[in-house]
Amino acid sequence: MTAHRSGFACFVGRPNAGKSTLTNALVGQKVAITSGRPQTTRHTVRGIVHREDAQLVLVDTPGLHRPRTLLGERLNDLVKDTLTEVDVVGFCLPADQKIGPGDRFIAEQLRELARDGRGTPVVAVVTKTDLVPKGRLAEQLLAVDGLGEWADIVPVSADAGYQVDVLADVLVSHLPEGPALYPEGELTDEPESVMVAELVREAALEGVRDELPHSLAVVVEEIVPREPVRPDAPPMLDVRVHLFVERDSQKAIVIGKGGARLREVGVAARRGIEALLGARVYLDLHVKVAKDWQRDPKQLGRLGF
Repeated sequence: MTAHRSGFACFVGRPNAGKSTLTNALVGQKVAITSGRPQTTRHTVRGIVHREDAQLVLVDTPGLHRPRTLLGERLNDLVKDTLTEVDVVGFCLPADQKIGPGDRFIAEQLRELARDGRGTPVVAVVTKTDLVPKGRLAEQLLAVDGLGEWADIVPVSADAGYQVDVLADVLVSHLPEGPALYPEGELTDEPESVMVAELVREAALEGVRDELPHSLAVVVEEIVPREPVRPDAPPMLDVRVHLFVERDSQKAIVIGKGGARLREVGVAARRGIEALLGARVYLDLHVKVAKDWQRDPKQLGRLGF
């Protein structure tokens, strides 16, 4: 009988390399927000893959990058701390983009950790393979092979479902033997408030200008049951959320003309929040300006960084 394995895996890669989409595909349900904008992920999100022979706990981190702000430095520190605590690392490199300075920067960071004696097995994961022809994919696999020394190289497509199961097998093979770490059926250990905030951020980032993603922070003020208007009324929750931006011009972008944009955000976010919480939701969104919060240690602390 094959021994049961359990442990933690971490995906790293430059921003928008497909880490969150891959996490969701492996778990089989949305536990990490996705966006075409860089630096969408701000918190580590744990997704849990349950199998008969193993339990794989996925830690999704912000994109590792050359930091330009105090927030960027703190996000990088978060990634590096995570790398020292997991059993296997998945280094995500998109198939549709040539290897660039960002990828080489991350490869060097991984080599430094290995030199410090803290290195864990690194699996190179070539993502978004559905976006390129076979010849281009072969070129990218060769380029990735030349970038460093990897325990394995696995091409995948989270959107097409290509080799997602193979990647799961490879990651599990690097886990130690041990019992399950989380109860059966649990898909994430993120607090509900964090998941709600991430769903609001995802909705707010959809279709906006490039300047906004780095400047948007979301804080859930409260999630409380609403008093029913009659005894047989279905349960309803009041969810109050603050969206913080750095400038008045950004506030105008989020709110939109006559509040139309913010209403769209509320409608889109509420669907995901109701599915997450299993109840009808009244979502109350407020947009506030916290000037230059990414560079202010006090404001970063208040916003959860």
